[in-house]
Amino acid sequence: MRHSTPPSLEDILELAEQALAAMPVALREQVRGTAIIVEDMPDDETLDEMGIEEPWELTGLYRGVPLTQKSVLDTPAEPDTILLYREPILLEWIETGEDLFGLVRNVLIHEIGHHFGLSDADIDRLEKEG
Repeated sequence: MRHSTPPSLEDILELAEQALAAMPVALREQVRGTAIIVEDMPDDETLDEMGIEEPWELTGLYRGVPLTQKSVLDTPAEPDTILLYREPILLEWIETGEDLFGLVRNVLIHEIGHHFGLSDADIDRLEKEG
């Protein structure tokens, strides 16, 4: 996808949906029902909650109960959500020169890892092994 203007929220969502569609069926089945939402920037409440001072550092966020902590008896308060933050993703894209699809895919995979209850360290280790 070539851009003459900065990619929009819809462009980033389209890339995320393409990345999800290309993942193995078993993985897609595990995240069925998880909403993917693209916002420009994380809000102040989210940054405070995460202990992050610099909003450009947060490219994505998983909100929900990890699969490792779910029970069939639980009544979900809100649907699980993967948030992708457009402007931090675009900044990383500019700074690294990485392919935008690959970058969105990596952020999405990272957040799916949190859906499975993996820590950042676990996800980083898996990424290095793969």
